[in-house]
Amino acid sequence: MRVARIGFTPVKGGRHLTHPAVSLTRGGPQGDRRFCLVDLAAGRCLRTVHHPTLLQTSAVWDWTVLSVALPSGVVEGTPVATGEVHHVDYWGRSTAVEVVAGPWAAAYSAHLGREVVLVSGAPGDLVYGGPVTLVTSASLARLADEVGAPVDAARFRATFELDGGELDPDAEQEWVGRRVRIGVAEVRVRGVVPRCAVVDVHPETGVRDLALLSSLADRRSSRGEPVFGVDAEVTVPGRIHAGDVATVVPG
Repeated sequence: MRVARIGFTPVKGGRHLTHPAVSLTRGGPQGDRRFCLVDLAAGRCLRTVHHPTLLQTSAVWDWTVLSVALPSGVVEGTPVATGEVHHVDYWGRSTAVEVVAGPWAAAYSAHLGREVVLVSGAPGDLVYGGPVTLVTSASLARLADEVGAPVDAARFRATFELDGGELDPDAEQEWVGRRVRIGVAEVRVRGVVPRCAVVDVHPETGVRDLALLSSLADRRSSRGEPVFGVDAEVTVPGRIHAGDVATVVPG
């Protein structure tokens, strides 16, 4: 297998961008989902499934400057920690986040039509499940056949899309509990990933255009949830590039 796509976003909920390389740390992909938007009045992190127009925004962060492109224009600057810490709801768990000062809150609030602030979190705190997600090109191709349209890995916000001609669709589900070596790094697969209706919306427009969730109805976890792909934890950190070889470790 080889790495066909690397994807992540520094601002949770925004467009899932393709990157040529990523550094995997023990906490996950460096720079992935380090920021999110919070409705302080509700005490809740915003989720894409409830706010699909977030997909019309894209962010790039070089660990100094955070640049966000919105339909209204580009806002950028250096996030400044304010010391204002809140404990907010994130998928049913309480998560500590810190408000950052800069031009983003006003821009996102105007875009969403509601008052929000940009916050930062510790690595991995703004991630549902494992910090790394894997899907295979074979699984995406079968799903595309089922719905009669191309299916982009960005819909599933996968860290890595792995391509191998020898793979059967949904082969990644058989990797649970096993290690996968990706380039010089290595991850241990934890389990399948539950999916929600956000996979039905276009990954750039936020408009519902496919019925993927219903196509996943026959792929369910033990709890009855539709699943697609797997998540993993990092066991060996390292720098990974698109095109790197990936191998399921025997045993």
